[in-house]
Amino acid sequence: MQHTHRYDLVVVGGGPGGYTAAFRAADLGLSVCLVEQHARLGGVCLNVGCIPSKTLLHGATIIEEAEEAAAMGIGFAAPRIDLAALRAHKEGVVAKLTSGLDSLAKARKVSRLQGRASFGDAHTLRVRSDAGEEAVSFEHCILATGSRTSRLPGCPDDPRIWSSSDALALKTVPKRLLIIGGGIIGLEMAQVYHALGAEITIVEMLEQIIPPADKDLVQPLFLKLKKRYQILTRTRVEEITAQAQGIRVRFAGPKAPEEGEYDAVLTAVGRRANSQELGLESIGLEVDGQGCIPVDRYQRSAIPHIYAIGDLVGEPMLAHKATHQGKVAAEVIAGLGSAFSPMTIPSVAYTHPEVAWMGLNEKEAKEQGIDYSKGKFPWGASGRALSSGASAGVSKVLFAKESGRIIGAGICGLNAGELIHEAVLALEMGADAEDISRTVHAHPTLAETFALAAEMVEGSITDLMPPKKR
Repeated sequence: MQHTHRYDLVVVGGGPGGYTAAFRAADLGLSVCLVEQHARLGGVCLNVGCIPSKTLLHGATIIEEAEEAAAMGIGFAAPRIDLAALRAHKEGVVAKLTSGLDSLAKARKVSRLQGRASFGDAHTLRVRSDAGEEAVSFEHCILATGSRTSRLPGCPDDPRIWSSSDALALKTVPKRLLIIGGGIIGLEMAQVYHALGAEITIVEMLEQIIPPADKDLVQPLFLKLKKRYQILTRTRVEEITAQAQGIRVRFAGPKAPEEGEYDAVLTAVGRRANSQELGLESIGLEVDGQGCIPVDRYQRSAIPHIYAIGDLVGEPMLAHKATHQGKVAAEVIAGLGSAFSPMTIPSVAYTHPEVAWMGLNEKEAKEQGIDYSKGKFPWGASGRALSSGASAGVSKVLFAKESGRIIGAGICGLNAGELIHEAVLALEMGADAEDISRTVHAHPTLAETFALAAEMVEGSITDLMPPKKR
């Protein structure tokens, strides 16, 4: 076993959180080694997650918008889809970004090791690869090993039963695709494969698609999708059987069919933290019931010189959370006064229309006993939405009655994922309805619908009739 020199910091995992932590630490003068099991940096997000899915979603949206243009008197021929070219375009986007990360790591003099890491002791990692094993010593360690797709119990091993990574590989377009899970990943893949010609069935155990968001926020999307897909809410998958002619699935639920047969099945039922192969037991570092490592606001674990970030520390499992935690951990190790204490972390479903939310939803506010005021502005009254063919949308904002400050917001509509950040900043800055409504927004824009929702609460709305005072 080879032994390398000692580093100030070793980062395990080269995803968005890991490479951000490594780069920030290097910028702050630390000697850094970045360990990643795959040849390319970027982790799940860049290689088999966020970036390839958004690339394919862009293509799917173009197809949908071309169809919807008929309502304006603009017609296009049916699309000719070259699956190999679409796949190559997606892979080209990923390759460009990953090669950029390689250049940034080299420019920062971050050492790279490819292999699987596990603890030898509290200051040593063993990194195993095809070439053998190396021991790496460190003063500090940041664990950023991410998460993996949860597998349905009792699910047969069959190439027609896909994970999200399999779906993004885009090897074939099945005639009938069942998607188990009506969350963000399931809905995004539904949009891609429906645009490419698949018949889509979505199964969700809970009462609505995108369960973390308020039902009325998701409603504009649901009303569109139910015309395109078969959506089975409050439905469980009881049994999956792989047969020669297709995958047979048995369901249970109040309105569920007894069974169905599909050419492919995508399981999108959540993710689990990658903590099982790190050898945490050898250094006495315990995980919780979900396999996550508990950390404090400085991202420190129970062993003070070992930090953890991103999916490995639990929900929300989002790349933008990981990057911010990575910077915090690096800065704390470098001796800066830093802590991870955001008031909210936004979530986005990149569907068509998009759904984005931040802060508390109405259910959470009620559970916490917070008395709140609500402003909703329907996009059917927005000039920009109507002129853009995007009238199926809504902007919604919640304010605490006691303080007057914003506590939550959600947007369903075109570019909602871009628009939500004004609400995030408003919450971080402690804005109230008057602050938002009296901030001049350009007209006509989709962004002004957020200010108009605040006007509904503040009482100065003129684009709609003001709500009656209680």
